[in-house]
Order: sequence, then structure tokens, then C-alpha cells
Amino acid sequence: MDRRSFISKATGTKHIAIEEPPLPAGGLTPYTGPWTDNEVTHLLKRTMFGARKVDIDYFKTKTITQAVNELLNPTAAMPAPPLKEYTPATTVVTPDTNIALGTTWVLDSNNDGSIYSYRRASFKKWWMGVMINQDRSIREKMTLFWHNHFATETADINNSQYVYNHHNLLRSSALGNFKILTKAITTDPGMLVYLNGASNTATAPDENYGRELQELFCCGKGKDSLYTEADVKAAAQVLTGWKNSNITNTSSFDITRHNKINKQFSAFYNNTIITGQTTATAGDIEIDAMLNMIFATQEVAKYICRRIYRWFVYYDIDDTIEANIIKPLADIFRLNNYEIKPVLSALLKSEHFYDSLIKGAQIKSPVDLVVGLCREFEIAFQPASDYATNYGMYNYLVSWVSNMQQNMGDPPDVSGWKAYYQAPQFYEIWINSDTLPKRNQFTDTMIVSGYTLSAKKIQIDGVAFAQSFASPGDPNKLIDDVVKFLLRVDISAASKKQIKTDILLGGQSTDSYWTDAWNLFITTPTNTSNATIVKNRLRDLIKYFMDLSEYQLA
Repeated sequence: MDRRSFISKATGTKHIAIEEPPLPAGGLTPYTGPWTDNEVTHLLKRTMFGARKVDIDYFKTKTITQAVNELLNPTAAMPAPPLKEYTPATTVVTPDTNIALGTTWVLDSNNDGSIYSYRRASFKKWWMGVMINQDRSIREKMTLFWHNHFATETADINNSQYVYNHHNLLRSSALGNFKILTKAITTDPGMLVYLNGASNTATAPDENYGRELQELFCCGKGKDSLYTEADVKAAAQVLTGWKNSNITNTSSFDITRHNKINKQFSAFYNNTIITGQTTATAGDIEIDAMLNMIFATQEVAKYICRRIYRWFVYYDIDDTIEANIIKPLADIFRLNNYEIKPVLSALLKSEHFYDSLIKGAQIKSPVDLVVGLCREFEIAFQPASDYATNYGMYNYLVSWVSNMQQNMGDPPDVSGWKAYYQAPQFYEIWINSDTLPKRNQFTDTMIVSGYTLSAKKIQIDGVAFAQSFASPGDPNKLIDDVVKFLLRVDISAASKKQIKTDILLGGQSTDSYWTDAWNLFITTPTNTSNATIVKNRLRDLIKYFMDLSEYQLA
């Protein structure tokens, strides 16, 4: 289906009817064009969840180099770990009564299955809150990127400490060295459970992780990725011997479970032989040798750069983009010993990234939609001390994201979410007859009634939103500012005029109908009748724009 225009087909709206445009041009030459709200918003929507107005104003005062460098070098501390905000049922066999409410559970090795379940749910609520309260950096977007890349499922891992520690590894390594991260993931307890590494022994070899290490994590399935089935079997042998401890929540290597023979790899890996080791350090030695062998290929750098491109830019990679973007990025990646930052820096500062055809060409993921709405509308949550209410609010949002088919912590399988690999639809997978009505229902709820828990509410404040712009009393400027802020694809002047007349002017033809109502509201907010008119019209205006297909684009 044509790029972008699929939303028109799904919704019947008239605003998007765009024929398939050519793919964006340009290469990694540094961008030197205008640095306006438009470019800053584009950068922030791709590197963070939503683009808050205060952040747009902040980064607009920087140069593009300063802005990207700041995004790539977070200074904020890592988020505090999740809290115990649940009260176990009386039927729980081994309740965690030793952990007080409001304190973290991540260091408590309670192995009760019900407690694991409570804590996995607590983890997801916490993660939602972390994303909503993210700092001015790319770290949270990269954490989700790595979760999609090294995909695991909390329900399969089960152990809540493994789940949290795996996630913490992704966040702490999000902007570090990919090769080092891959080594850490290989012996991570959560991954050892998820892909059966903890049951991979010399007498009962399991090929699961050895296969995905090559097929999904490092080399990919490209035409030049020519590893063999024999390579999968050899990798499985290298990886034998690792096990987990539910007491210490760590992994360790057991030489008695390890296959000590030499491991022969194919011509794709230059017929490398990894010598079988017999000492207590055999596990680390052989994994290091295998990763050195894998990373010596050209395919690792190209594959990861394609994944990064599809995450931050666009899904369509033709021969020109492969030559002008992917291969040069891969060269940067290899020359910098697989450090992530130089790749991101070159891409996010490039003229290609700011090409007009890139802006608004992504469909928001459910997480982008939900978290971005909360951030862009400055949804007010409770003080941190009221963690119970906040976790309840976050749980409400987790449920919405899951219902829109992006279950945080539990992607469909080890390949991650299909929107980032399934050709030819890619992002278009996010929109279907089930998810689009849910997206509209969520945004409608957040502006019309909000969500109430314990007599406390999260809801879009239309008045505060209007007041964030320079001229809320001018209906033309207000609509221009709202469109510019909320939508990545502009709508026609005729549409704006009709929206103004139908909503802000209440069917009247003179701009003063809105201007007078707004001014009276500001000077005399106690005028209940007028205040109701103003609030309702702002509600209807925001609701209308969020219901447009263009609102689904980032």
C-alpha cells in the first residue's frame, strides 16, 4: 500500500491522499539547513517519546550539533528501581512481607510464582512511568530499541529479578558498545532462560540462542549473510555450560556441562576453528572467540545500521539508501569498534535525516502514541510520594498500549515487533481495523473524561495547552500553532478555516466570537457559562485533531 496513504483507506478521512513519493535523497553530509521548530520537533519525536513544547524551545536555542550531542550524552541519573506497590493475596504461599510497601523489590529473591507475577506487572508500570518522566536524551528510545532487538518475554522468563536485571542491562548499555552488550546479553540470566541457554549442555545441546545470535542479533537474514546450519550447531556447542541461580539471580559457567571439543565454522567465517577449552574460564574464552569471529564479518555492522535506520528514519531501504547511508554508517560502526554513539551522531546530524520526505513518514508505535500524548500535553501525575496512585495510572496506560498490540516487555516473539522487520508493511502493521478505533478511543478519553483513580485524575487540560501558545485568543494563530505542534503533516488552509468556523467560532463567521470568549475567560474565569463554552470548544478542537489520520504520524 502507498506510503502514508494507507491511513486514508483505513479511516476514510480526506486529509491524507498522498501518492507514493520518491525516497528521500542526500547522504550523511552534515545538515546545514534551517533549524526551526519543524526540524527540532522532528529530531525530538524520533529520539524521544513525543516532543514537549518546553523541549522544542530549549533545543531550538542550540545548534544542531549541540542538540544531538546533548541527546546522545545523558547526564541524568539512571531511574530508581521499581517499588512494591502491590499487596499479595492471602492465598500466596510465600508472600514478600519482608519488603515494605514503597520500597524496591529488585534485590529480594522471593521465588514464589505469584510474587513473580505481581512484580512483573510492577515492572511494566514502572517502565511506563520512566518513559513518561524521561530526561532530555535518547536513552529511553534506545532502551526500547534494544528491547525490540534482543527481544525477550517477561511471561517466559518468569523470574522478576531476571526481567528487571535484563532490562537494566539494556538501559545502562543503550549508548555503549554493541559488541560488549552482545557478550553481556549472551550470558544474561533472563536471556539464558528465554532462549534455553541455561539448559544447553554437552549431552543435550540446544541451538536456540546460537541460531538467534546470528539470524536476529548480529548478522541478520540479508543476501550476503551466508552463515550455515552447521554454524548454528557449532555456536550451540560453544555456548554449552551456562546456568542460572535463583538465589543469587546471576549466571555462572559449569565446565562439567560444557562441550570441550573444537568447534568448526563455515567459509562465511573463514573456516574458523574455535579451540575447545577445558578450564573454568572456558565459557568466556570461547564466547569471546566466537564473537570476534562473528564481528569480523561485514554483515554485523550493516545489519545493525539497517535496524537503527528503520527505528529512527524510515523502513524502506533501496539500493541508493543502502549505498549512501547504510554502508557509510557501517564503516563508521566498524572504525569505532562497534560503539553506538558515532553511528547515531552521523545519522541524526545528516542532511538525509532532515529531508522533507522523512518528516512525518513514520507511524507512531502504541508506546509513542500513549507516552508521547502524556508528555506533549504535560499530563499531571501525582507527586512521587503517592507512588500507589501513579503506578495505578501507569498500569492504565500499559493496558492501552498492550491493547494496541505493543505489550511492553512481551513482544510477540524473539524477532520483536513486526513493524520493524515485516516487509512490505512495516509500520503500517500498527494500524488495522482493531487498533485504529482503540487509538481514537484512547485519545478521546484523555481529552473528554480522563481516567480517575482514588479520586485523582489524569486528563488533558485544554486551557493550559492553549495557554502554552503565544496567541490563544486569535483563532487563526491558535489553530496554526496546534497543527504545527500536534501534526507532522500539514492540512490545507481550507480545512483550517472550516475547523475554525465549526469548532472555535461555534458556527459563526467572525473571529471575534472566539477572541471575545477567550478574553472574557481570562479576565473573568468565574463566568461559568462562558468558561464552559471556552473549555468545550478547546476540548472539541483537540479531540478533532487527535482523531485525524495525520496525528498517527511521527
